[in-house]
Amino acid sequence: QVQLVESGGGLVQAGGSLRLSCAASGRTFSYAMGWFRQAPGKEREIVSCINSADATYYVDSVKGRFAISRDNAENTVYLQVNSLKPEDTAVYYCATDERGGSACEWIPYENWGQGTQVTVSS
Repeated sequence: QVQLVESGGGLVQAGGSLRLSCAASGRTFSYAMGWFRQAPGKEREIVSCINSADATYYVDSVKGRFAISRDNAENTVYLQVNSLKPEDTAVYYCATDERGGSACEWIPYENWGQGTQVTVSS
């Protein structure tokens, strides 16, 4: 079981930026890694993901503002979040799954972190 620890969340003003990090306990270079978010009263949604071939996916609402990347040497995935909007406020979760060769947006991720809060003030 891969353990995941997210960091980098916080309170920012609209238009601001954050860099979310997710460190995995094991080697994840062949894994798919994703970022999800859940706002109060809403279902969890996928935000972005990257598979083992570095193919990426972004939900439409964050395209052009968020960027996912991975450092396989550090077993870490990052989510650079720019031009933040109040509607981006949510708990952001990192997830990973060994089915790294698949289209990452469709994978039923098995390993989840505890989440990091992102709050965007208007």
